[in-house]
Amino acid sequence: MKVKRIWSVFATMAFFLMAAFIGKTLWDHYMYAPWTRDGRIHADVVTIAPDVSGMIVGVPVHDNEFVRKGDLLMQIDQSHYRIAVDEAEAKVAASRAELALRRDDAKRRAALENEVVSEEVKQNSGFQADAAKAAYDQALAALDAARLNLSRTRVVSPVDGYVTNLNTWQGDYATIATPKLAVVDRNSFWVYGYFEETKLPEVKVGRAVAIRLMSGTLLRGHVESIARGIYDRENPQSMDLTANVDPVFNWVRLAQRVPVRIGIDSVPQGVELTAGTTCTVVVDRGATPGHFMARVQRAL
Repeated sequence: MKVKRIWSVFATMAFFLMAAFIGKTLWDHYMYAPWTRDGRIHADVVTIAPDVSGMIVGVPVHDNEFVRKGDLLMQIDQSHYRIAVDEAEAKVAASRAELALRRDDAKRRAALENEVVSEEVKQNSGFQADAAKAAYDQALAALDAARLNLSRTRVVSPVDGYVTNLNTWQGDYATIATPKLAVVDRNSFWVYGYFEETKLPEVKVGRAVAIRLMSGTLLRGHVESIARGIYDRENPQSMDLTANVDPVFNWVRLAQRVPVRIGIDSVPQGVELTAGTTCTVVVDRGATPGHFMARVQRAL
């Protein structure tokens, strides 16, 4: 009986020691291991706003449609801008004729003797020719601007991507610099992982990263950069621009979360990423890439 009691004591102690070890390991992993479930997929979203105003006469795309760089997104009525080009071309022709007249006049008077035409008249003729040249250059610039405005009636996609938030239709009126739709750049996806500050010592630029989407898909990536500043909510500016510090401090001190930008190295065939979706991010602590991804696959 005494031996059984001793073995029971040892077994109980071993059980508690093992439980304590496992608990400590899990706690350290939770508190200090470089991983977070607070990850977000991001992408460059290009806001499309016309550079000229006018009636929209065509919108050849649909919401969420894939477009390539240079594809037409919307067509603005060209009537007024074609008239402006014709008017600018007419002014160029008139300025060209005026310039030729002034140059011939200045050349003819410069060839006359001073007894016939005074030096002052010759100088004035030269100045008039210079002014005509300036007017001609100004007319050319106005023609270039008119042609540019005409070309800008075609609003095209600046990137390969997906049309999103399409909220404009044929017959709407487009205003300069007023956004009408957006295009998500298909080649710009990245991840922001929001790591607690206690885990940052293990997050290094260049380290491999495993990204697990909520759908279960596993992506490969690497740490690109770490944010060097976050907003201090406890230290906003007061009315006179001095610090306004809250005198109350809760006894529970939570670790701040710091954004870490993660580049995506590979996406499995057939997987479509969507900006704004969530994911789990695990940073490699030094294992070989193959072993690291395999370990993450088993853990997640």
